[in-house]
Amino acid sequence: MMAENPSERLLGGITPMQQMLASGTGALFTSLFVTPLDVVKIRLQAQRTPFSKVLSVQSMPWSVHQPKWKCFLYCNGLMDHLYVCQNGNSCTAWYKTPTRFTGTLDAFVKIIRYEGIRSLWSGLPPTLVMAVPATVIYFTGYDQLRDFLHARVDSQGRYIPLVAGAVARLGAVTVISPLELIRTKMQSRQLSYRELRVCIQSAVAQDGWLSLWRGWGPTVLRDVPFSALYWYNYELVKEWLCSWFRLKEATFMVSFAAGGISGMVAAVLTLPFDVVKTQRQIELGNMETLQVTASKSSTWLLMRRIRAESGTRGLFAGFLPRVIKVAPACAIMISTYEFGKTFFQKVNQERQLSSL
Repeated sequence: MMAENPSERLLGGITPMQQMLASGTGALFTSLFVTPLDVVKIRLQAQRTPFSKVLSVQSMPWSVHQPKWKCFLYCNGLMDHLYVCQNGNSCTAWYKTPTRFTGTLDAFVKIIRYEGIRSLWSGLPPTLVMAVPATVIYFTGYDQLRDFLHARVDSQGRYIPLVAGAVARLGAVTVISPLELIRTKMQSRQLSYRELRVCIQSAVAQDGWLSLWRGWGPTVLRDVPFSALYWYNYELVKEWLCSWFRLKEATFMVSFAAGGISGMVAAVLTLPFDVVKTQRQIELGNMETLQVTASKSSTWLLMRRIRAESGTRGLFAGFLPRVIKVAPACAIMISTYEFGKTFFQKVNQERQLSSL
């Protein structure tokens, strides 16, 4: 019998590059599915708070010729992105507001009828530039770390997915956070790449390198617990479903169901942190557009303020929209990723057999 390659054994028979391809494909499919949902959500938000009702910077005493701005969040199921618009003109196509919608279904129908079905995926390319690399780092990092811990510690350790999920997400957020801040600067100030370099250099000179990770704290506070809970529950639910249906390996539908259930549970438990992160991102956008200093309240103080103003229910605002978005996104992402890994495993096995 041939000696088994340790790296192949650790990676479940696939290489890190194949893991990256599988996760990148999953990110693409997830974005394609979830983007229309968020496009419709933002269009509905746009008609509720049009630019005529947005605070104009002209009312500020320190400026008389600044335009109106609006900051809002867009999520393709994998990442949240802050978008900054000026008078509704410099926004991407999916923030148009010519049509009056009466609800979600009506919005879908009217957008397809009057603007074409492609409008449901408007604004997708720029988000993929950020979301796909972040997802590749995250999922590949999780698998690598989980397999490493299984090999070094107890192969049956229940806590391994918890630790691997938290560390992998921490790494992905840390890598992507400066890029997200840079993208926000470019969009809000419409800078060229040369002007952007000068802007970053001056920011670093004034506030230090850590200023590039502004907004990192609230993001980590939400994403790291979410990831830890998600992977821990995913492995448990997947194992339970395989046992229930007497399967040796998880099928596509088992992965899909386990991903959706674990994503829903993690989304509910981390919802207060999501509310805080959303407010912090909006503050960051306002700081970049209005050129004012954001309030330096801690995450815990912000949570106390929300609770004081809106009660405990305020910390769970947006419960249903978040669950509706996160559960299918997690299900599609993990099932596509697992399918991709299974495909590459079979390819590698066939290649090894043919070489004998």
